[in-house]
Amino acid sequence: MNAAPTPLPNPLTALQLEQALQLIGQSGRTPPQGEPGSPRWMQELIDTLVDLSSRDALTGLANRRAFELALAREIDRVARSGEPALLLELDVDHFKRVNDTWGHGAGDQVLKAVAQALMESVRPMDLVARVGGEEFSIILPNCAASFGQAVAERVRRRVERMPVPVGPGQEITVTISIGGAFAPQWVRSTPTLWVERADQQLYRAKAQGRNLVQIEPTAVSVVSSEERQLLFETSQFLEDVE
Repeated sequence: MNAAPTPLPNPLTALQLEQALQLIGQSGRTPPQGEPGSPRWMQELIDTLVDLSSRDALTGLANRRAFELALAREIDRVARSGEPALLLELDVDHFKRVNDTWGHGAGDQVLKAVAQALMESVRPMDLVARVGGEEFSIILPNCAASFGQAVAERVRRRVERMPVPVGPGQEITVTISIGGAFAPQWVRSTPTLWVERADQQLYRAKAQGRNLVQIEPTAVSVVSSEERQLLFETSQFLEDVE
C-alpha cells in the first residue's frame, strides 16, 4: 500500500509551492533536497526563498532592501561601539552610453562584471549591494579613516582595468565614480544622513571628471543639526530613565 503524500503546511498551497520551485529554478539555485513536503525540505525551501528576496536578480548582490537593513544595523553599532565604518556610493560612468552603443544586453554584462569586481575587491565581512540601475553601495564595518581612501582606490582601479566582453571578439572597459563617508562615531545618526554624506562626495567625484574617488577626510564627521537633535533626544530619554 502506497504511503499518503506528506500534506503541505498552510498557508502554502500546491500552486504556491509550484511557483516557488519555478522561481528557485529560474534563479539558478539548486532545489531543496530530500522528500518534498517534509519539514527539512520545507525549511530548505523557505531559507532559499528568504535569501532570494534579499538578492538582486541580475548581479546576485544584496538588493536595496537588504542594504537598507544592513545600513541601519551598522550605524546603530557605530553609535554604540565607536568603531569606524565607511559607506561607499558608486556609480558606473556614462552607463547610458554603453546601452545606447552596445545594447541593453551589453549593459547587463557590464553590471554583472562590475558587481564581480566589487566583490573581489573587499573583505568577506563587507556588504556589496546594487541599489539602483547602475548604482552600487558598499558598507565597510571597522574601516579606519587611514584606510578608506586606499580601499576605495583599489575598487576603482579594479573596475578600470577590467575588460568586459560585449560581443564576439569585442570588449570594452568602464570606469566608476566613488563617494565615501564615515558614520559619525558615538553619535546617534540615521541611515538617510549617512547616505546623503556619501552621495555628496559622489557628486564631487562626478563633477570633477568621473573615474575619481572622493571621501570625507576624517571619520569624525561634522555633526548635523538633525544628529544634534537625535543626540539631545537620546540624552533626555536616558535622564528620564535614571
